Amino acid sequence: MAAPAVPVLVLASGSSGRLRLLRDAGFDPEVIVSGVPETDDDGLATADLTVALAERKAAAVAAVRPGALVLGCDSMLDLDGDAVGKPATPQDAIAVWKRLAASEGTLYTGHCLIDGRASRQESAVEFGRASRDVDLVGVSGVAATTIRFGKPTDAEIAAYVATGEPLSLAGGFSIDGRAAAFVDGIDGDPGNVIGVSLPLLRRLLAELGVSITELWRAPVS
Repeated sequence: MAAPAVPVLVLASGSSGRLRLLRDAGFDPEVIVSGVPETDDDGLATADLTVALAERKAAAVAAVRPGALVLGCDSMLDLDGDAVGKPATPQDAIAVWKRLAASEGTLYTGHCLIDGRASRQESAVEFGRASRDVDLVGVSGVAATTIRFGKPTDAEIAAYVATGEPLSLAGGFSIDGRAAAFVDGIDGDPGNVIGVSLPLLRRLLAELGVSITELWRAPVS
């Protein structure tokens, strides 16, 4: 009997940080951007909001990429109970950083993994009802990392915002770019801050009966 085919991993995100992290960890995912708006009016707590958005992104891509393992992620910084996403303008980014300076926040990343190979007759969780009126077999979870911010000067904040980097990042920062100098420390998974918690991904894959090592690219001989 032939061995089952290795599933194809699809990243439902245009985040260069997520793609780089997955590649560095041994994966070669396809990339399909979901196009799902990163907004919500339901008044959800930050952690719940990231999971809801991750599920919507994964469901949207699963609809056009059947038969694949689709990973959707969404990150937001919780600062004093406020969900802080990507700053909309440079002025917003400056305002965000004035709040971040010398403070502490929690970076949440919601993860949703949908197995397009699974039977619809199995025990399924409903995802993406707004965009697709079927049941999708998948699992979801959220990872949290505490961020302790330093206190950059106004001139440093202005120079950082002028680079344009914070406009593409949840909370207006990351730990793998120019903002790293303004982060005093973290408690938790550093990959989660970049956009994917690899330990959580491993657990979600296991729930779907997939070993993370199955998805690693073959070593170069």
